[in-house]
Formats: sequence, structure tokens, C-alpha cells
Amino acid sequence: MSLPRKALTSAILAAALALTACAGENADADTNAADAETLRIDYATYNPLSLIIKEQGWLEDELDGDVEWVFSAGSNKANENLRANAIDVGSTAGSAALLARSTGTPIQTISVVGNVEWTALVVPKDSDIESVADLEGRSVAATRGTDPYFFLVQAVEEAGLDLSDVEVQNVQHADGFSALNNGSVDAWSGLDPIMAGGEADTEFLYRNVDLNTYSFLNATEEFIEESPDVAQVVVDTYERARTWALENPEETAQLLADEADIELDVAKIVIEERSGFDISPVPGDEQAGVLAAIAPIFVTSGDVDSQEDVDAALETLFAPQFAEQASAE
Repeated sequence: MSLPRKALTSAILAAALALTACAGENADADTNAADAETLRIDYATYNPLSLIIKEQGWLEDELDGDVEWVFSAGSNKANENLRANAIDVGSTAGSAALLARSTGTPIQTISVVGNVEWTALVVPKDSDIESVADLEGRSVAATRGTDPYFFLVQAVEEAGLDLSDVEVQNVQHADGFSALNNGSVDAWSGLDPIMAGGEADTEFLYRNVDLNTYSFLNATEEFIEESPDVAQVVVDTYERARTWALENPEETAQLLADEADIELDVAKIVIEERSGFDISPVPGDEQAGVLAAIAPIFVTSGDVDSQEDVDAALETLFAPQFAEQASAE
């Protein structure tokens, strides 16, 4: 189903009465999303399509300006705001979305943003660490609840180590890179575009695109149930941004460079080599397979009480109807 822009503004605004006006990271968690008419949506440097939509003002056009943008520094921050009902739509890694739902956050994935390679293990150029196995007894920075963290867990297990063999420093992504630079940690499970921006002073210890779990766009169940027309507009607008990004890679890279304060050449690496925009937005079997493979980690790490909780979350995580009907026009 394609929703024409402008023409449905009044209908969309009527549906949007179910949304919450309060926005920002300090929004009141008790605010009821049925009390106001503002769409609260995040943007993030790890989600370049969000930067396009924000810069172009497409959602403001659709919703007569009733859009509040909230910055997400990582999947964990997006999940915190979704859980607190501070935003209606947020960007996360697939692993983070599944973890959130497994622990009781009522969210569903409404679109797949990209098949990304946005994380890897990195070390300083002068490091004596030559393999993941060499991380035994060393310190590694990683942001718990995000793809870099679960990448680290999988990489360590592949190397025949237990996570307890590594000293994990749980810090936000940018702080992890700073810790690597100042020698506070021996390695960092990085995240683009910060990781790409630091390549001059670091080197990859381990890369594996198969251990990345896609870029997801998630919404609260309350938003999906009470404002499906607005949810459809959001997904349609993301498809418009996907088309624009594929047709305008250099302009997309420039937006990322400006927002992330990185060089254009670095941003081009992220956009052209690691973002994976050219995929179907419909969440389905491919994403479920990747998530099923890492699901046991949630239990063994103590993040989720039981495998049954994870299985139930995965069975109900996807709300594919919006992406199935999405139109970029």
C-alpha cells in the first residue's frame, strides 16, 4: 500500500493523536503515547538513512512538522528510550532489538535498514595482539547490549575462549575508542563511523560480516497498534531515503561526515562498503536465522533468564506488514 504525501496529512494527524509529545533522552517514562500528536523518532550516525530523512525534512512534510528527533549514541540508548516511551521509533542492531524484546521491552521491527558490517575487533597499530586468542587476560572495550558486544562474545567463543577470559570494559562506543587510544584497554569492539574514522591509528584484529546482525528500525507496540498509518509513513519514508542513498552515495557520505565529524573519504568507506542498503526492507527468515544463531548467548551471558524467553521474543519480534507494503514514492 502506497500512502500519497501531503494528501493524507489530515488523516495522518488524526492517527497521530495517539503519539506522545514529550521527546528527548530525559522524557518522562510515564507519559502516555495517546496524549499527544508528535512523532518521536531517533537519528544516529550508525543509521545514515535517518540522517537523510532528518536533513531532507520529509517526515515534517508528511506530518505538518509534528516530528521530534532524538539522538541515539548506540543501540542501547535507542532501546532505553523505547523502553521509557521517550521515542516511538528507534534504530538498533538486530541483536539489540531481540535482547530488548527478550527482556520485556514491547517493541517490534518494522523495517530492515541495511545488511551492515559496522563492527569488528580493532587494536592499536603497535599492538602485540595478533589473534583473538591473544585477548586472553587482556582488556577489551565494548558497549553491552549492542552488536559490537555480541560480536566480541562470538569472536571469543570461536577462538576457544570464554568471555570470562577477557576483561570487558562496558563503555559507550566513543568512550571505547578513546580508551583504546589512551591505552586504557588493549582492544576495542568498534562501531562505524567511529571505527572507520580511527583506521589511521588502528588495525583490524578480526572482521566477520556474518557476526553482524543487520540494522533494524523498531517501534513500540503501542505506536504500531494506535498509529499504523504513521508507522507506514515512517517506513515509506525510509524506503525513499534508501533509494536516495543508493542514487546519491557521495551526498549521503557528506551528510554522515558532517554529522559524525569525520573526513569525507572515511564516510565514503562506511556508505559504499559497509552499509548494505541494497536489500529488502522486510524482516524475515534471513534475519531470524542470524538472530537464532546468537540467541543462546543472551542466556549464557546472563542477559536473559531462559532460552524460552528468547525464543518467544524472536517469534514475535517482526512486524513485516509495513515493509511489505512500503513505497518510496
